Amino acid sequence: MKPIVRFAPSPTGKLHVGNVRTALINWLFVRGEGGTFILRIDDTDVGRSTKAYEDGLKEDLKWLGLNWDESFNQSDRFDRYDAAADKLREQGRIYPCYETSEELDRQRKILRSQGKPPIYNRDGLNLSEAQIAAYEAEGRTPHWRFKLSGKAVVWDDVVRGRQSIETGSISDPVLIRADGSYLYTLPSVVDDIDAKITHIIRGEDHVTNSGAQIEIFEALGGPVPGFAHTPLLVGKDGKGLSKRLGSLSMDQLREQGIEPLAICSLLGKIGTSDPIEARQSLEQLKDEFAFSKIGRAPARFDEAELDLLNSRLLHDMSFEVVEARLKALDIPASEDFWHLVRANLGKFEDVVGWSAVLHTSMSGQIADEDKEFCARAADLLPATLNADTWSTWTGALKEATGRKGKSLFLPLRMALTGRGRGPEMDKLLPLLGADHAKARLKGEAG
Repeated sequence: MKPIVRFAPSPTGKLHVGNVRTALINWLFVRGEGGTFILRIDDTDVGRSTKAYEDGLKEDLKWLGLNWDESFNQSDRFDRYDAAADKLREQGRIYPCYETSEELDRQRKILRSQGKPPIYNRDGLNLSEAQIAAYEAEGRTPHWRFKLSGKAVVWDDVVRGRQSIETGSISDPVLIRADGSYLYTLPSVVDDIDAKITHIIRGEDHVTNSGAQIEIFEALGGPVPGFAHTPLLVGKDGKGLSKRLGSLSMDQLREQGIEPLAICSLLGKIGTSDPIEARQSLEQLKDEFAFSKIGRAPARFDEAELDLLNSRLLHDMSFEVVEARLKALDIPASEDFWHLVRANLGKFEDVVGWSAVLHTSMSGQIADEDKEFCARAADLLPATLNADTWSTWTGALKEATGRKGKSLFLPLRMALTGRGRGPEMDKLLPLLGADHAKARLKGEAG
């Protein structure tokens, strides 16, 4: 049976590196197995969910190359959740509770003060009809909890190995709020059953939830999927990323000039046994993916490492990949130009500056003490330039002026490009052309 997985973001904010790592792992696994990748929009929180966020996260996934096979919105499926809730009521597996949030907080504080775990005391199971009538006379409406078995729930996690959750040590989860809206748990299980999800792949912060969810799967008569809980993403200092996720959203990284494959290369390799290197395609990442490579330590996300991968990706990028992008920037798209400048790019947009150096009229930078030297260089520059010109020309200049090393080469680079560092001059000079070069060496626009 081919695997079926789902990525289930909520359209209440922007897609960030933490979300994307989960989506990427799901995608790499299922594409490698020839299965189905489902995008589920978890928009049951109708007050906070927006179409703009939904459109944004879809755009981000497309930009990253993480295409999906099917998609649906939870907000279109409330009838299915209502039917599941009715089924659980008939089984006696969910029960009404009338405590307010303040009363529940007070319960937890008392238990903690007694050195006990803050587990719900199940008072809702023992309410008499008179007590229920009294609560409802006060205007209270119940929230509904799922009655856990109190037994151990055991599964073989694809990443973490054998897992066991003692359901007697956790609170019966609230499935339905007092206002009738659903929390994440029940709709997620119903959807996973209906979509025939075979593997739930998500962060290890959901391990305890999985124990409760497995019992809900069983109560609803659905097959229990396999689980893979991956270590969480942290900063390079080992601390959480929650305060910085806004600056690590996909639209922010895109605006900063980060390539989608740089993001996928980093997120696909951190926390694994593979070296962190830029990959030129998602296909390569897919072929290299294996759950067995994922370690147990948190995956450390380092923005400096992302910048480095971005540069390396550009340095190896073929002309065929960038030709259309160069044309979109009105840059004369030639393979020689791209191969000349790509090793000097940190971000793709840096190519605009190098195009200006080669394709627009500009004056070079010549220090006063170098003016005579540069004028002499202009006189010695041949009219026809090729790959050997730089070597023979600078050799002749060395003989004529006695300059060598940095005092020979740097003034020429500054006069010709206006920059102290850049592409190899033996390759740049023929592309620049003799007329432009001579003009710049004389301090003129060329």
